[in-house]
Amino acid sequence: MTTVAIIPARGGSKQVPRKNVQRVGGVPLVARAVHAALAADGIDVVAVSTDDEEIAAVAAAAGARIVRRPAELAGDLATSESAILHAMDSLAAEGVDAEVVAFLQATSPFLPSDALAEAVARVRTGRADSVFSAHETYGFLWRRDADGAADAVNHDAARRPRRQDREPHYLETGAFYVFSAAGFRESRHRFFGRTEFVEVSEWTAIEIDDEQQLRIARALAALHEPRHPIPAKAVVTDFDGVHTDDTAIVDADGGERVRVSREDGMGVALLRRAGVPMLILSTEANPVVRARAEKLRVPVLHGIDDKERALRDWAQESGIDLADVAYLGNDVNDLPALRIVGWPVAVANAHPLVLAEARVVLRRTGGNGAVRELVERVLPG
Repeated sequence: MTTVAIIPARGGSKQVPRKNVQRVGGVPLVARAVHAALAADGIDVVAVSTDDEEIAAVAAAAGARIVRRPAELAGDLATSESAILHAMDSLAAEGVDAEVVAFLQATSPFLPSDALAEAVARVRTGRADSVFSAHETYGFLWRRDADGAADAVNHDAARRPRRQDREPHYLETGAFYVFSAAGFRESRHRFFGRTEFVEVSEWTAIEIDDEQQLRIARALAALHEPRHPIPAKAVVTDFDGVHTDDTAIVDADGGERVRVSREDGMGVALLRRAGVPMLILSTEANPVVRARAEKLRVPVLHGIDDKERALRDWAQESGIDLADVAYLGNDVNDLPALRIVGWPVAVANAHPLVLAEARVVLRRTGGNGAVRELVERVLPG
C-alpha cells in the first residue's frame, strides 16, 4: 500500500510570523517534520503543501516533494482537510496514488518517528481506519459556566481520588494523524471509522502556536537531540568563549593573555590529521588569535565584523556546502553564521540566544574542552 506523508505549511502564519521556517534546534520546523516522516518506517513519499517559495525551498532541500497550494486554500479560514485533499489530488495527477495518508503538522517539532510508524502500520494492516497521537494525562479539567463559575469536567470536585486510583485520559497532541485515503475522501475529516490513538510521551507533545511555545521548544531542543555523531565535513569555530573561557588578563601596556586548553589543541590535531577542513573565524583583531591559530596549524580569519559573509565566501572558495559545516559559537555575534550552516553548535555556557539557535549544545564550556568534544562528535569512531 502506498503511504504518503503530507505536511501542510502555508506562509501566512499570524501568531508567529514565518512560523514554518522558524528554527528549533537549528533546523526549520518544516524540515524537522520532513526528517521525521522520512525516518518513519512504512512511509513511501513525503510531500509538503505550501504557497510559499521559501518554505518550498527548505522542504525540498530536506527531501520532500512540493505541492503548490493555491491561494484560496492558504488563507486563515482554509482547513487542513482542504489542503490534504488538494495535495492528494495533485500527487495522484503525478502518478502517486495514496492508499494511506499521514497528515503531519510542522508545528510539532519533536514528532516521534517510531510512533508515527506504528500508526501507519495500524492503518496499513486494517486494524484501524484512522490513528492519531496522544499522551496520557491525569489532569483535573475545569470549564467556566455561563456565569463564569468553575465547573468540573472530568471528575467529581467533591471527591479527589489519588492518581493511582484514577482512570487516565489521553490528550490529542496534534503531531500526526494517519488514515485510509478512501475513508478520508468519503468523510472529508481526519476521524472516521475505527479510530485509535498511539500513545506518545508528553515530552514530545509541544505544539507551537505562539512565541512563548516557540521559546520553550528552542530551550528543550538540545535535550531532544540524541548524542549521535555529527556528520559534518568541515568545522568552523569562533575563538573567544570557544577556544578560551572568554576571559583575558590585560597587562599594563594593554597586552592581553588568554587561557586555552591543550585538550582542545589535541582535538584540532586529530581533526587536521583526518583531513577535515577547519577555520577559526573571529571578530577579535587581537594578535593572540592568529598566534593560537598558527600554533594549531589551522587557517584563521580574524577582525571580521560580518561573519556570515566571511563564512559564505570561505565555504564557496573551499568547495564546501554550508549544510555540511559545523559552526561552534558562544555569543550573539555568532548568530548570523550559526543560522546558515547545517550544524549550528553551542558551547555549554553560550548566550541564551545562541543556545536557542543551536542544533547541538555541548556538555563542555568554552576553553574547557568544548572544541575537543565537537571534534570527537565529528570524527567517526
